[in-house]
Amino acid sequence: MSAEPVPAQDKKPCPKSSLMRCPLSNAQREDFAKMMKECKEESFWYRALPISLGSMLVTQGLIYKGYLSRNKRFGSLPKVALAGVLGYMIGKISYSRTFQKKFEESGMQPLFDAGFVPPFAQKNGCQHTCEECKAKSTADQSQTIQTSAPGTS
Repeated sequence: MSAEPVPAQDKKPCPKSSLMRCPLSNAQREDFAKMMKECKEESFWYRALPISLGSMLVTQGLIYKGYLSRNKRFGSLPKVALAGVLGYMIGKISYSRTFQKKFEESGMQPLFDAGFVPPFAQKNGCQHTCEECKAKSTADQSQTIQTSAPGTS
């Protein structure tokens, strides 16, 4: 991931709405997609797969020693499969803090602070507000307050 600032020409202009919401630039989207892919791969290889295989081995060992009983029809397969699925889910969930730290270190934490929602949960598009739009919004609000104040006196 490059630490170079994104040129202003990559950013889309602020919309004319009062909410002043801006979409992410293309460079940020590419960096975000790259980080998401890295996190998915790392969570699989470093957490989900080892925990899943470990839980399957432990479950099979417990069945072999007689602490868990076999299914009459399917043998040890259902219990070992369930242990594998639960291990996989626990491994993926346990990686979330590392995932969040990676985004904080890369400088993408403001996306989460600004109300970023993952693509599958978005309803009305991106809720990211850029610093330029925040500054314009506060400047517009202060001008509105200044122009309305003399008229009310």
